[in-house]
Amino acid sequence: MAKQHITADTLSLPAPTAPRRLRLVVGIMVAAAIITVAYWVIWFGIDRSILASSQAPAYFTFENAFPAADGWLAITLLVGAVGLARRRPWGLLSTLLAGGAGIYLGCMDVLFDLENGIYLVPRGADPSPVMIEIIINALTFGLGIIIISYVWRHRAWFLNAS
Repeated sequence: MAKQHITADTLSLPAPTAPRRLRLVVGIMVAAAIITVAYWVIWFGIDRSILASSQAPAYFTFENAFPAADGWLAITLLVGAVGLARRRPWGLLSTLLAGGAGIYLGCMDVLFDLENGIYLVPRGADPSPVMIEIIINALTFGLGIIIISYVWRHRAWFLNAS
């Protein structure tokens, strides 16, 4: 029996498997981008009272300043999701940018809400708008933390695509 010489060309190693929950993370990122766009469609095109946590003029001025930053967040989420799904290094970068943007926007939103009593529900008032605000704040922080920690933990896999 002839001895077979093994080289790098003849040795085939199995491709490393994708990190667990990659599809879930990509799906959450796409959903977050869609929800962000839907928020602004409701705010500007349907009925902002559905979402408004306050009727103060300063609140509306503050909220009206967010579409550009939220647009950046939605774009980086979508680009990141595509990049992660395709295992491209720019997917890692865009996801890190999206996570940072989400945490930054969450900090701005929560600070404004705390300084202006937005979380306080007047006696007898409908608590739904305040609950929506709290949920948005929690999801913004949570998503930022989750996607940053996920891609950072798996950065070697995303960066070493062959």
